[in-house]
Amino acid sequence: MSGLPPCPQCGSSYSYEDGPLLVCPECAHEWSPGEVVAAAAAAAEAAQVRDANGTPLADGDSVVVVKDLKVKGSSLVVKVGTKVRNIRLVEGDHDIDCRIDGVGQMGLKSGFVRKA
Repeated sequence: MSGLPPCPQCGSSYSYEDGPLLVCPECAHEWSPGEVVAAAAAAAEAAQVRDANGTPLADGDSVVVVKDLKVKGSSLVVKVGTKVRNIRLVEGDHDIDCRIDGVGQMGLKSGFVRKA
């Protein structure tokens, strides 16, 4: 088709130019060409998980717990300074899945860890 980007709302490839805007004939969505690039950059930045110090985290990183954390439904406590290896990033409120020695499988919030 043309060199125009698809509609960001419905994905239709039939977009066309109407003055300074791009228009989708299927869903009637109008957008500016720079708006799509800015939205994609903002989404990529928001999707990045950061630790308590603001350092970006990735799958397989090692982190250290910065606050005593009580384990729900148990009398166990994850102490400050506990090192957690090989984390996995997931979507949701608790954005880190990991296995902690002596506790087991657990979900952590990235605000309570720092990169080791």
